[in-house]
Amino acid sequence: MSTSHDHSLDDSSATANDHAKLWELIKDTRFGMFVHRHHDGLLNSHPLTTQNRSVDEGGTLYFFVPKDGEIARLIAEDDVVNVAYANTDKDSYVSVAGHASLLDDQAKKEELFNTAAKAWFPNGPTDPNLGLLTVRIANAEYWDVDDSKMVQLFKMAKAAITGEQPKHLGEHKKLDIS
Repeated sequence: MSTSHDHSLDDSSATANDHAKLWELIKDTRFGMFVHRHHDGLLNSHPLTTQNRSVDEGGTLYFFVPKDGEIARLIAEDDVVNVAYANTDKDSYVSVAGHASLLDDQAKKEELFNTAAKAWFPNGPTDPNLGLLTVRIANAEYWDVDDSKMVQLFKMAKAAITGEQPKHLGEHKKLDIS
């Protein structure tokens, strides 16, 4: 579904409300598709679980990855990444662009570690292969649809009949987080 013709775009600098809105849209979508560039130049995606428990005031997302894995190796060469979230139940979609790195912060690992992470890292937060991947958000874009499915279908049907593109299918906004 495209709402690109909703003209509520705002390229102004981020505010606390922008951070709060971004977190509101991704907090219930625990899995993001982490996109990075591979050696051959093509883009690759991996599903990762967002470890944040709240919006980080530094505009950072956290994920656990193996230190000896593909993601850790590739971001050392090219740190430009994207994380895409899609919550089809709520009709909200988020694309986050930023820079990734591994953070050597044992206290943060212990703070974020949970039962689900233990399945991948059975030795817990002190597992020597546990990498804390950070994505420092440079910008984000979201599409948030408040209308019910019936209202959306009506607007699209009306657009198909009139030949005009559907209007006001939801909020679409670009956020400059950096």
